[in-house]
Amino acid sequence: MYNCECEEIASREVLMQQIMELKFSIIELGLYLNTHPCDMRALYLHRDYSKRYREITDKFQRVYGPLTIDYPCNKWRWIELPWYS
Repeated sequence: MYNCECEEIASREVLMQQIMELKFSIIELGLYLNTHPCDMRALYLHRDYSKRYREITDKFQRVYGPLTIDYPCNKWRWIELPWYS
């Protein structure tokens, strides 16, 4: 049981790290695109990272609970686990 619990925590931390990295990249690319709106590579990366961000946040929220208040759920889970931001 201990190994299972440790693996779940590690998996949750890996997903959370990926979410934070993608969010950072999306924000930075958005700032860059404010001054370089025709940079096709940056536009492609922004679209790609945004898609991956949606996929990974959906996966995280299905397994571990909501990251934000606007995630649809069948059960109010805010008080069950620590919050992530």
